[in-house]
Amino acid sequence: MSQNFAARLTRQPIAYDRDQASDIASHFADLAPDLRGLLANTAGCSPYLKALMRREADWLRVALTLSPETAFNAVMVALNEIPLDQLPNALRQAKRRAALLTALADLGGVWSLMQVTGALTDLADRAVDLAMQRLVADEIRRGKLPGATADDAATAGGMVSLAMGKMGAAELNYSSDIDLICLFDQDRYGTDWQDARAAFIRVTRKMAAMLSDNTAEGYVFRTDLRLRPDASVTPVCLSMAAAEAYYEAHGRTWERAAYIKARPCAGDIAAGERFLKALTPFVWRKHLDFAAIQDAHDMRLRIREHRGLNGAVTVEGHNMKLGQGGIREIEFFTQTRQLIAGGRDVTLRDRTTLGGLRALAAKDWLPSEVAADLSSLYTQHRDLEHRIQMVNDEQTHTLPTTPEGIARIAALCGQTEAAFRTDLLDRIARTDRLTEGFFAPTAVESGPELSDHAAQIVKGWANYPALRSDRAAAIFQRLRPVLLKRLTRAANPDEALVALDGFLAGLPSGVQIFSLFEANPQLVDLIIDIAATSPNLARYLSRNASVLDAVIGGSFFDAWPGTPALTAELSKRLNDIPDYERKLDAARRWMKEWHFRIGVHHLRGLIDGFEAGKQYADLAEAVIAALWPVVCTDFAAKHGAAPGRGAIVLGMGSMGAGRLNAGSDLDLIMIYDAAGVESSDGNRPLAARPYYARLTQAMVTALSAQMAEGRLYEVDVRLRPSGRQGPVATSIDSFRNYQSSEAWTWEHLALTRARVLAGEPTLAAEVEAFRRAIIAEKGQGASVLKDVADMRARLAEAKPGTGGWDAKFGPGRLMDIELLAQTLALQAASPARSVERQIAAGSQISGETKAKLSYSDQTALLDAYRLCWQMQAASKLLSDKPLDPATVGLGGQAFLLREVGAAETEASTQTLTDRLAQAAALAERAILAHLNG
Repeated sequence: MSQNFAARLTRQPIAYDRDQASDIASHFADLAPDLRGLLANTAGCSPYLKALMRREADWLRVALTLSPETAFNAVMVALNEIPLDQLPNALRQAKRRAALLTALADLGGVWSLMQVTGALTDLADRAVDLAMQRLVADEIRRGKLPGATADDAATAGGMVSLAMGKMGAAELNYSSDIDLICLFDQDRYGTDWQDARAAFIRVTRKMAAMLSDNTAEGYVFRTDLRLRPDASVTPVCLSMAAAEAYYEAHGRTWERAAYIKARPCAGDIAAGERFLKALTPFVWRKHLDFAAIQDAHDMRLRIREHRGLNGAVTVEGHNMKLGQGGIREIEFFTQTRQLIAGGRDVTLRDRTTLGGLRALAAKDWLPSEVAADLSSLYTQHRDLEHRIQMVNDEQTHTLPTTPEGIARIAALCGQTEAAFRTDLLDRIARTDRLTEGFFAPTAVESGPELSDHAAQIVKGWANYPALRSDRAAAIFQRLRPVLLKRLTRAANPDEALVALDGFLAGLPSGVQIFSLFEANPQLVDLIIDIAATSPNLARYLSRNASVLDAVIGGSFFDAWPGTPALTAELSKRLNDIPDYERKLDAARRWMKEWHFRIGVHHLRGLIDGFEAGKQYADLAEAVIAALWPVVCTDFAAKHGAAPGRGAIVLGMGSMGAGRLNAGSDLDLIMIYDAAGVESSDGNRPLAARPYYARLTQAMVTALSAQMAEGRLYEVDVRLRPSGRQGPVATSIDSFRNYQSSEAWTWEHLALTRARVLAGEPTLAAEVEAFRRAIIAEKGQGASVLKDVADMRARLAEAKPGTGGWDAKFGPGRLMDIELLAQTLALQAASPARSVERQIAAGSQISGETKAKLSYSDQTALLDAYRLCWQMQAASKLLSDKPLDPATVGLGGQAFLLREVGAAETEASTQTLTDRLAQAAALAERAILAHLNG
């Protein structure tokens, strides 16, 4: 805004001391009535501001003819060329003028709270930066900073001040001290870093004195350096390496919270940004961190106890910062929620309190009406805090202890004393009501009556690793009754308790997961649901409890994003991580969350087995597509760029067909084209064949190696030409020659499901064109049906199936139907990969050596296939062992029956096995009819 000060006035204080007001009114009689009234009424409430008006009267008259922005910028610009010996007094003059201007802009409603705090922060930044520059320049002039030149003074020779707390968030209050952490970049000085440290310690001490000392000219900012690591024993300026090592080894939750607002404000800003980036894993945990709630609650109670703030709320003497319903409550509320989820969502990492509340509401971590209420309360609390400090320029947050003092503050707020008291108590109560429930632990409720067997199981929980720490045990003591009460709602509570017991037994630690449950009761329902239905998924959870973060991350129940979006998301995540092994671990964490999501959606009936099969395949394809360039880049860094055109990853079997179950491994082949190039050209070059062989092994390792976060997938590369005997990577020429002249019918059948998942685009197109051509050529042979019949017989002998609940092996079951579907695709020269489309292709077959599939046979095959797949997909979610009705329990049986469309009244295992056997018999009849021509 360019309007002058007077044109933007919207409010006035009320003069508490009319004599003081009259004195200033007469002193500024030449001003317009509105301006004169603002100055007089302000002086009638604040002795400090009245003294500033008299001292800076000439400057003030000119400043009030300008816009406040222009006047403030002039104060800042006047500091630019001030030499070191004149800087202390110049800064004090700037502070006086900025304090007077911002107070009047605040009291007159010319500036908002954030404009006021922003201006005060700008002055603090400028003061710190100028002091550092001038003092470092002096150290350089005296030869005390090794190797530094005069030009290095502009970046303070590699020293940086981190603004913490309200200064870091650009939220300085009216009479604030400033919290700084001073660091220097030791890498800039090599072996001379200790000499540099001595110089930077001198600079820090001199800077603090320049800003803090109260002289005849006043002071600039009281400066506090105690937020640095281990402040009682460390120097006032540390190397960045030492600070990083401290936080990595000893950093506490309150220090993490402090770094939410941290900002490089002076000196070498770029070095400061690098330091904060290196500290990101310390501040922002990769998992949702609900344990921070308890830490923050404990900290609040310690502060209140230490300062004697636990009594009843009264207006007199109430601490607006630390007291009940005060500013700190809102800040803790916001920062703690940011710490919980900010590791996963960078949009929540706003330094400001109001910005943090907006971000939390935007991502549904906070109801929008709660965020709006707290934002309004925060603004009003901060306005009052400023007025408390304006009276005598004191760094206090405590209201006066006398009625007269309260009346003065009320007048400065433009209110009567009665209205002020009523409004304030209401705001304190509203703040307390909105924040206290978030921090205070819930009361321990009584649990249900337990049977002797159940009581024995529950008694054993105390010995589990997750409950050995006092903190975990305390949280679980509150959580246990809730868990046991939810168990009573399960279809079979005893079965669910046993599964829950297995979950708890497998947890390596408990503080984080129990805090997560306590803060999110809906997760308890999910855990009980899983325990009552799928003990296998419950055991998986105990080993990978961090996947629960995704459930409350906001999008867990959204529509499936599809392969391109998944690939883009994982690629971005991996690109942001510099270290190769950390990329692989990040991929594992990411995959597990999505894999768990599919399982939960399937278990809860949000998707069926077919949709789950597609989503598992989409996920695997996204992992391969995102990971392949990462592996190639890392490999090329060691051995040079891939010789020739490069390579592609070919998915075979179920992966190629785009339908996996919860426990599927991946059948993959790598095909490359060296294009006549004999070797790579890196530091450790390799000939083309070993290059691609080792690249293949690197990719397999990236997918299947057991790391800190587990593995991605089991990988099978035996479907390559010549199986185990052949090279792990196949050249495009060898692939063509083998498929054209040496491959068996079963290998051509396998090609009907092959699909390129990642790699060089032109080679991918060439492989797909060849796949289609070879299918069309090889499906016409007279021996195809005989070869398939022989193959079917061998499979039946090797894997006869167990009947009953076995949906995969045996006549008319999944493998049998899939074999026929591939045969139909081969004979029909169809590029289709899915079983449904391959069976449909059977209607197009013609010729003497081929048997066309009738419509009724197609129907029988598809009905059997659908039933078998639903059974197989459901059973793999329930257990990684062969399906046994005696072990899946009532919850598992109910899930199976729902999946195959059986009514609840049909809930018997015999009904299910009868339907499976009947469908398989019809499918076998269709298979035999086709194979017999």
